[in-house]
Amino acid sequence: MATIRTNRRDFLKIAATATGGLLIGFGWSSCDTPKVQVLSTEEVLAKVHNFNSFLSISPDGDIVIYSPNPELGQNIKTSFPMIVAEELDADWGKVRVLQAPLDNKRFERQLTGGSGAMPHSWERLRKAGASAKFVLLAAAAAKLEVPQEELYAEASMIYHTNSKKKISFGEVVMDAANLEIPEEVPLKDPKDFKLIGTPVKNVENQAMFTGKPLFGLDFYREGMVNAMIQRAPFGMKIKSVDDSAARSVKGVTDVVVFKNNVAVVGTSTWPLMKAKRMLKVEYEPDGAVESTFDHDRLFAEMLNSKTAQVMRSDGDVDAAFANAAQVITAEYQCPFLPHAPMEPQNFFAHVKEDSAELIGPTQTPDRARMETARLLDIPVENITVDITRLGGGFGRRLMADFVVEAAELSKIIEKPVKVTWSREDDNTGGGYRPAVRYKFSAALDEDGNMIGYKLRGAGMNAGNTTRENNFPSGAVPNVLIENINHRSTVTTNAWRAPITNFLAYAEQSFLDEVALAAKKDPVAFRLELLKKAKNEPVGQLGYDVDRMIGVVEGAAERSNWGKNSGVKQGFSVYFSHRSYVAQVADIEMENDQPVLKRITAVTDCGVVVHPTGANHQVRGGIVDGMGHAMFGNLTFENGLPKQRNFDSYRLIRMKEVPEVNVHYLDTGFEPTGLGEPALPPTGGAIANAIYAATGQRLRAQPFIEQKEYSSLNLQIKRA
Repeated sequence: MATIRTNRRDFLKIAATATGGLLIGFGWSSCDTPKVQVLSTEEVLAKVHNFNSFLSISPDGDIVIYSPNPELGQNIKTSFPMIVAEELDADWGKVRVLQAPLDNKRFERQLTGGSGAMPHSWERLRKAGASAKFVLLAAAAAKLEVPQEELYAEASMIYHTNSKKKISFGEVVMDAANLEIPEEVPLKDPKDFKLIGTPVKNVENQAMFTGKPLFGLDFYREGMVNAMIQRAPFGMKIKSVDDSAARSVKGVTDVVVFKNNVAVVGTSTWPLMKAKRMLKVEYEPDGAVESTFDHDRLFAEMLNSKTAQVMRSDGDVDAAFANAAQVITAEYQCPFLPHAPMEPQNFFAHVKEDSAELIGPTQTPDRARMETARLLDIPVENITVDITRLGGGFGRRLMADFVVEAAELSKIIEKPVKVTWSREDDNTGGGYRPAVRYKFSAALDEDGNMIGYKLRGAGMNAGNTTRENNFPSGAVPNVLIENINHRSTVTTNAWRAPITNFLAYAEQSFLDEVALAAKKDPVAFRLELLKKAKNEPVGQLGYDVDRMIGVVEGAAERSNWGKNSGVKQGFSVYFSHRSYVAQVADIEMENDQPVLKRITAVTDCGVVVHPTGANHQVRGGIVDGMGHAMFGNLTFENGLPKQRNFDSYRLIRMKEVPEVNVHYLDTGFEPTGLGEPALPPTGGAIANAIYAATGQRLRAQPFIEQKEYSSLNLQIKRA
């Protein structure tokens, strides 16, 4: 059993709740000494906002656990409380989970992004449950007149081993509220977990199945108005507005021009959608008007430029290539992509003279509050943010543009307003995954050893297009990695597994090319490089060699790599967001046509808290990665994307998903990221399988638009 210190930075507060129970809060960033506070119900209600994360237990045994992070399908609203309940030894059937409002003084990191919630909160949540159990056991020991060390908790009951006496949490909760927490509290040995690692039902399943109003689009408040907004193309500004026809639509109450936007305000979204189409807005250039034609030209210039930002330089690359027996060079490219969540952007705002109320689906409630405060010059503490369930995000809702515009419009019209984006608004209003291109070169010696490696990345608003410390860096003696970034007026932001969502495909496809040029098996080639990185590392390693070897060997074993006659396989492995994922794609030939039948994935993400949620994230990442590699494309003309709805922007369909087999390695590590790591390797595994089956090397996405793909007639079937 491990113990954990409740030091000056991690003190507890315990108090009676509104129902007379126990409430525990953790001030993770506080410098107070460890202590317990006993407060009256009124004091609790008054001071509850001083707590960080907390749970409460009532005398009748009901347990409330607040889940602070936005839920967008990653199952955080179920998995976080599971950790608290595990250490508490609570009866899960008596746990009620509530979405907490924004309060980052209590909850600290309160966002959904970067696959970072679980790694950040794992120990904190365990401590919350363990500390509560400690005082409950202490109170029970006093009441039963037995030593505390002879007690154990199970399903919200406390048992005395020798006398068979028992008592419920609810019966001792008031006594527990008067006890002090020690500096160290015991944590469970993972082998004793009973709830963690089990497929607990999602706490919102019933509400979703029965159509309860969970999402931002469901939000309604008496007295609010609705609005939809016409936004300008990238690189253009409003020249004139004729709103006479729009104002004539029944249900439209106002038309407002602000900044570069035209808002139509009214009673409901249906008349607003009709009125918005009747707006006559004339635009004029305001800088560069974006087009894919110009982007292609700029990429060619960047990849061939004589200068670039050096991100990594190991050994003597020039000498390695000069002395190489063989040099392999290839370019890979990917397009802009929208996030395309099923629920388009929307937000409610009610701005008053010196305060604002914000409600809706956001991945970053604190960013929404901060940007609103700056725009309206309102103190941050006067702005509240309530989080609804998110109908998808993939990074789009990390931005706060849709929140800020709702707040700005509310202030202008002096009314509470909900702004709703249409699908077309969402696809044309940005931001997007940045478009990037890569040029790779590898130098091989006479024995097929990779002695030199060069990568130049070029991007549009991509920042650093490389991950210079990722594999195969560290495994090759001579390495040069460079980056060039072009600033355009197209709005870009994080898109599921930023940069690596494409870089992994490019790197893993290129490694496949190098392995085949060296006349080596692609899996054996990767293992050879990884063993070099382990035994003779060069420079900084951004990955754990043993964990990567583990998933490589695991995926090869579980997919029967190279052992199934008639099956052509493609391999890929990647490390991102602290987790390791290797994948194998299987293609079989039927009637001389390639059929993609299955993908096998092996993941090392440490402890799997909630297997059902984990499977959803891994499978979802694979399907997402497959769909965008195969079909996703966003091209620009006259400052606007040409693909504005699902009739022209192609997403993968249910029938196009092959069998996906998911496995996890039990490595004993604490939980690491899971929402994103499964996506990056997928494109590489599929592209390498297509090459193995057909000899066609796909170096650009989407695959279906490449000339090499045109004659493949790739089919997808479940095995």
